[in-house]
Amino acid sequence: MIEVPFNAAMVQMRTGLLPGPSLEQGTKLIREAAAAGADYVLTPEVSNMMQLNREALFEHLADEADDASLKAYRDLARELNIHLHIGSLALRATPDRAVNRSFLIDPSGAVLASYDKIHMFDIDLGNGESYRESTNYQPGESAVISDLPWGRIGLTICYDVRFPALYRALAEAGASFITVPAAFTRPTGEAHWHVLLRARAIENGCFVFAAAQCGLHENKRETYGHSLIVDPWGVVLAEGGVDPGFVMARIDPAAVAKARGKVPSLQHGRRFTVVDAKHGPEHLHLVRGQT
Repeated sequence: MIEVPFNAAMVQMRTGLLPGPSLEQGTKLIREAAAAGADYVLTPEVSNMMQLNREALFEHLADEADDASLKAYRDLARELNIHLHIGSLALRATPDRAVNRSFLIDPSGAVLASYDKIHMFDIDLGNGESYRESTNYQPGESAVISDLPWGRIGLTICYDVRFPALYRALAEAGASFITVPAAFTRPTGEAHWHVLLRARAIENGCFVFAAAQCGLHENKRETYGHSLIVDPWGVVLAEGGVDPGFVMARIDPAAVAKARGKVPSLQHGRRFTVVDAKHGPEHLHLVRGQT
């Protein structure tokens, strides 16, 4: 790996109900980003389709080996000679369960790494919006890190961002960049998107790449947009709006060592115990310390 600057682009989409039109949209925006000089391009979570209806979802799901979107994106990475990171695709895992899977594709079209979203988005927002991702999707069980020409990259997806231990584990494994392709709701995005992404970057001294879904979708779900690129000091280098498009920033991998040199919190984490003051030492818990 050579620590030289590169151009990273976040493609912002408004994925539809069917894979075909969504692929057309994604392909167009990826081509635009590559034409603007992007070396690495990330798309949002569920880049192939956003279906809330279970029957319709499983009607259009494909296995990884047969998925037309994945095949097309592998060909596109080869054609454009870029590292193309498909934030995630909804794929069939079993007859009644899907996976939310991210794919990192190299310029030859080979899949360098894939990652299944670990944390399921099962929430009630209190405004009539509720989601039960675990009804249709099975969670992943492994964190994933891979090598790019410019450094190591850790893969996460959307709701994972609320679980900082995952990001600390990826940073401790050598990640200089961590991805958060997302389909954040508008209410949670307005409240938490910027602060969560900046916090994950700051506490781990890494770049955070977050490509987002945006606007009102065919399924009537509204997503927040505002794709972000955040540097290891928490500075927002690029931010999208609320419409499909892309944003790009020049990434200097040397900024990671610089930030971690100033605040070496990755070296300062300690194990500690949580003591239940009421029940005594038999209720001790061993926890990984984080700053």
